[in-house]
Amino acid sequence: MAANVVNQTPYLRSARNYPDNDLSQMAVEMNRSWVDIALAVNNRTISIFPTSRPAVNGEDWFLTGNKKQQGFRQAYSITSTASIPHGIQIVDPAQFVRCFGGYTDGTNSYGLIWGTSVAVAGLTTFYVTSTNIVFLVGAGAPALTSGTVVLEWLSQP
Repeated sequence: MAANVVNQTPYLRSARNYPDNDLSQMAVEMNRSWVDIALAVNNRTISIFPTSRPAVNGEDWFLTGNKKQQGFRQAYSITSTASIPHGIQIVDPAQFVRCFGGYTDGTNSYGLIWGTSVAVAGLTTFYVTSTNIVFLVGAGAPALTSGTVVLEWLSQP
């Protein structure tokens, strides 16, 4: 592994020798291994997608120098293409970094595309304002009967 890689801590070594004849040295090595394990586990992406409130997603972003921005995630169940309030306190719309979803027409499954404020023929897309998730249904797009939208955003720097 290269020496200048940022993410060396989430990787655990696969072998560790614990002293078997010195209890104080064993205690030191056990404490080190616990810290290594805790750091590695805490630096992994967290696979929780709650619908009732945001969850920390385990991502740390460093877009402005060494100022850490923590990632958050929330899922929304949808049953129509009417705009829905997301309830997220956002100062800058650029804080949204990843948004995605899927839906069904009752027969087939389709992906929801984030990233346009213009209806596209054959597709259901969405964009996010400071208060709402807004859907656009292009001509010929399958009807949405139920689905899920996931929003991920960053904390303030």
